Amino acid sequence: MSGTSLDGLDIACCKFVKQEIWSFEILHFKTVPYDDFFRAQLRNAPLLSDSDLQKLSLDFGRFMAQELSRFIDEYSIDKLDAISSHGHTVFHQPEKGITLQIGDPKPIYDTIGKPIVYDFRTQDVALGGQGAPLVPVVDKLLFPDYDACLNLGGFSNISFDKKGSRVAFDICPVNIVLNFLSEKMGFDYDDKGAISERGNLNTKILTQLNNLSYYGKSFPKSLAWEWVEESILPILENSGLSIESQMRTFVEHTAIQMSSVAKSYHLKSVLLSGGGVYNDFLLKRLNHFAPSVWVKANRALIESKEAMAFAFLGLLKLKDQVNVLSSVTGCAKDHSSGRICSE
Repeated sequence: MSGTSLDGLDIACCKFVKQEIWSFEILHFKTVPYDDFFRAQLRNAPLLSDSDLQKLSLDFGRFMAQELSRFIDEYSIDKLDAISSHGHTVFHQPEKGITLQIGDPKPIYDTIGKPIVYDFRTQDVALGGQGAPLVPVVDKLLFPDYDACLNLGGFSNISFDKKGSRVAFDICPVNIVLNFLSEKMGFDYDDKGAISERGNLNTKILTQLNNLSYYGKSFPKSLAWEWVEESILPILENSGLSIESQMRTFVEHTAIQMSSVAKSYHLKSVLLSGGGVYNDFLLKRLNHFAPSVWVKANRALIESKEAMAFAFLGLLKLKDQVNVLSSVTGCAKDHSSGRICSE
């Protein structure tokens, strides 16, 4: 899969076993970084014409096929049942009935010769759901020992049980904004939060961020780049602050929003995964607002949980089992989402 933070293509080879409960093992994983040209293409994809977008989807499918083939050779993988491909999100406006993930599956099938499960979000949006987040059913089945699971990716999203039902939602943007600001300083990302920590906290801008109407909405709810462009970036860019201080203030904002959710729902053990876990300064601020709550996942899980999750969602689809929960996305019913390319 390709995340909204545009770090690269995440690939994971996973094994799943069902006895009384499901268990899993991440056998191999890696992230293939995008070069500047390809990253720019993906970032600018929402601006493309239909024909150019179709071409990019095909090109991205070929790129995934090439990298999957290399991955399989590198790790000598000889027992492969299927491939799940989330692709890369270009549009996600569920309130308008729109969601689009590019990455044509046909080149992958032609190269690898195994069934490809893809297009996980469209069916849910058609059923009136948010089309996101989709990982909570994975959290429920694979991580029952934690009160909640929180992914720190392009956006922070959390899932937990509330009165017997799984609920989940996007809390706030994280790496999608921090990486955007880091690139203005010539860096792909804020390594360990060092840039953010150098900045000065601006309480006026912090208040503006915390007062955005999204945070007062009830779930189900989800975020996308369009919302960041409309709501977050104008506040930061019109603030008159240095990039470091914009980042410092934004980190404080994210820590407050995530800690507020943990406190509101009395969550005592929250499993952290995603690239944001490597942001030492962000974790320092999280612990400042809600100490002794956050549990860091191991490296394999930090770097490949979402890829592993979509592998599991694909497995559930192939078995025609529920992989999307109505209590999470707000759709009309629990359902088994995704399409299968097998020819």
